[in-house]
Amino acid sequence: MKTQRGGTLLGLIIGALIGLGAALAVAVYITKVPVPFMNKSQPRNPDSDAAEAKKNKDWNPNAPLAGKNAVKPPPAGELGNVPAEPGGAVTPPGAAASSSSSAAVTAAPKTAKPAVSADPLGDLAKAKLEGLANGASADPFTYFVQAGAFRTPEDAEQQRARLSLLGLQAKVSEREQSGRTVYRVRLGPFDKKDEADKVKERLDSNSIETALVRVQR
Repeated sequence: MKTQRGGTLLGLIIGALIGLGAALAVAVYITKVPVPFMNKSQPRNPDSDAAEAKKNKDWNPNAPLAGKNAVKPPPAGELGNVPAEPGGAVTPPGAAASSSSSAAVTAAPKTAKPAVSADPLGDLAKAKLEGLANGASADPFTYFVQAGAFRTPEDAEQQRARLSLLGLQAKVSEREQSGRTVYRVRLGPFDKKDEADKVKERLDSNSIETALVRVQR
């Protein structure tokens, strides 16, 4: 019986100590946590009131629209040192600078742009006619002397060799004509018709049939 009573008493003491510890922990937690509806009204500092008043005094509602380099309005009290214009209007320093820069931009000479022609094809044709009038090119054609057209390349090469014996350099060109391939033997090109006529007369005198071919430049 004594052992049972001693164990019960020890359990009560341990339980009381545990309860006191829990109560102490709850009390500490409650004192550190802010109580709702109790901490909203903070005491106002005189310095913060002065800073707020200065901020409201210098506030400019158009500042967001003016950009980063906007000219700030001068504080009240400095407008007395600015010269007044006729009529009583006071010109801020920033406005005077902007007006002078605007006058400088207005006074700058403007470079005249070349006029755009309404008829570019007509201008091109006119330029060509002016070039012809100035002697740039008196003949718009290029001339060839054809010494025959043959069905086989062998016959064309024989004709070219014959012309080479006369000291004339000819070329063989291939072309489709009436569904068949022909091989032409030509001399040239010649920039002037007189040069082509001289070569043609020389071939005609050697019993070689020729034809004068004119090609647009």
